[in-house]
Amino acid sequence: MKAVGFKTSLPIEEAESFIDFEITTPQPTGHEILVKVKAAGVNPVDFKVRQNSAKEKMLDTPKIIGWDAAGIVEAVGSDVTLFKAGDEVYYAGDITKNGSNAEFQLVDERIVGKKPVNLTYVEAAAMPLTTLTAWEILFDRMRINEKDKGKSILIIGGAGGVGSIAIQIAKKVAGLTVLATASRAESVEWCKRLGADYVVNHRDLVNEVQAAGFQQIDFILDFVDVNQYWDAFAELIRPQGAIGSISDPVQPVNLRQLKSKSVSFHWELMFTRSMFQTEDIIEQHYILNKAAELFDNGTLQPTLTTTLSGLLADNFKNAHRKLESGSTIGKLVIEY
Repeated sequence: MKAVGFKTSLPIEEAESFIDFEITTPQPTGHEILVKVKAAGVNPVDFKVRQNSAKEKMLDTPKIIGWDAAGIVEAVGSDVTLFKAGDEVYYAGDITKNGSNAEFQLVDERIVGKKPVNLTYVEAAAMPLTTLTAWEILFDRMRINEKDKGKSILIIGGAGGVGSIAIQIAKKVAGLTVLATASRAESVEWCKRLGADYVVNHRDLVNEVQAAGFQQIDFILDFVDVNQYWDAFAELIRPQGAIGSISDPVQPVNLRQLKSKSVSFHWELMFTRSMFQTEDIIEQHYILNKAAELFDNGTLQPTLTTTLSGLLADNFKNAHRKLESGSTIGKLVIEY
């Protein structure tokens, strides 16, 4: 089968930062399904892994990354009960396994959902990783529920991949009052279109939030840089509120700043369930199926903004270059 990968971690401008190659098509066992990938989404985690996973030595076999996909089930393992050959699926995969930047991919059925019927493969491939991340941090980590309806939430990085779907889930599923950060005219408009009640500039966060009429915020979600905004979070968060983050701080986070307010802090990594084969790993199957219903009935909208065509190294170079710029809005997908 065709695949795109890399043998060493190189700047994206280098010719060998991604290479086209051929590899034997794998066969599913146990809970695995073999998916013919129709489209793959690209996320910041992709370029972070490319930049750091093969720095020490050149790999013998190219590493295949990619953690967002939509496609058709080609074959199933002996223990599979959720899917059969021919089913249309979408999923974000397992960071410890080969990814979706290939013609075919093996993936555990328990982290796979039925593709939304009303979305194209390209639209569907844009959604699994960000949807799972937003859903898990809101409902599984911060445990937001019915009694929280109407409360305020501040989303840092509203126009990014995770922010774009988090705005929608927070507003339309959780029933929260949503404040999102954005600084450019096009990103401000994007956040408003997705349902943000208020859009504030992250460059002067405390004053911007207070100018919008909020002295304190019930929930804060960081999708950018917890170090950069930590002091502002500690000031803005309401007593007994909750802060959640997916970012990778380069400095320690001073949790003592939250003690007087009894504020809780929550990490989210979408790969935790698959990486550790947790007892509740199948929750991702249920979340993706619930999200599919919400996409199909129009409650949630896909966040696709850019499509590239072809399973080619050059397309992945272009995609990573765009994401590394830090200025993308919504999601980028490569159609095979």
